[in-house]
Amino acid sequence: HVQLVESGGSSVQAGGSVKLSCAASGRTWTWYSDTYGHCIGWFRQPPESERKGVAVIDKDGQTTHAEAVKGRVTISQDNARYTLYLQMTNLRPDDTAMYYCAARLNPSCDGVDPNNYGYWGQGTQVTVS
Repeated sequence: HVQLVESGGSSVQAGGSVKLSCAASGRTWTWYSDTYGHCIGWFRQPPESERKGVAVIDKDGQTTHAEAVKGRVTISQDNARYTLYLQMTNLRPDDTAMYYCAARLNPSCDGVDPNNYGYWGQGTQVTVS
C-alpha cells in the first residue's frame, strides 16, 4: 500500500513562489524505502494538456529536473518523515497546473516520464496570474 497526499497549492501572482508538500505513507512504501530506497517526484498537468514531469529525487538525494523548470524549482525531501517538497520561484502563468506527487518502488529514478511512475496522489492546484 502506497499513499501520497499533496498539499500547498495556491493562487499566486506571477513572480511569486509556492512550496508544495507530499506526504508518503503506507506499509509497502515505508518498508521498501527503508530497505531498498525510493524514487519520488513531482509532475504537473496544465489545463487541457498532458501530464509532464517536473522533478524527481531518489532516497540518496540525486535529482532530475525537467528542462522547462530548471533554475526555478528545488525538489527536496525529509526521509525521516517520508515527505517530499517542491519549492517553485519566479512563477509564470504557464506554471498553472495541477501538481501531482508520484512514486515508484525502485531505488533509482528513471527520468521524469510519468509513465515510469505507478503511484499517484490526488494533486494540488497551483494557479499563477
